[in-house]
Amino acid sequence: MASYRQILYHIIFRTKDSKSCLVEEHCSELYAYIIGIIKNKNCFHYQINGIEDHIHILCDLHPSIALADYLRDIKTSSSIWLKQTGKFPAFEGWADGYAALTYSWKDKDMIVKYIKNQKEHHKSINFDDELRRLLKDYGVEVNEKYFP
Repeated sequence: MASYRQILYHIIFRTKDSKSCLVEEHCSELYAYIIGIIKNKNCFHYQINGIEDHIHILCDLHPSIALADYLRDIKTSSSIWLKQTGKFPAFEGWADGYAALTYSWKDKDMIVKYIKNQKEHHKSINFDDELRRLLKDYGVEVNEKYFP
């Protein structure tokens, strides 16, 4: 029998010190670069978006890829790229850690819409409050020492 699986990850990570340094006019290039990393790992992205201080990705990982390795590679490669392009002069790096939440296939369209609407969404809630709410919704204990 063949092996089957479908695991959607909603991944969220922020800039170092939550610095607002992801220049909106160049973010499509950043997202395209990250999508290239995802494809090179034989993974699939459904949506990527963010605002000045963080990124959301909805993706499916290939079964041979460990989540921690996947995020390390995305953050390391994109950090180098961000610094080399000169288009994100205030970028100093990504913060340590990330949030990775799993969703069922039935939730995919809802999460895609949520990620697409990040700019509108963040007019009424800041990143820290958004992350706290998401973690609490998933029963993840919030450690306040990781919030600025």
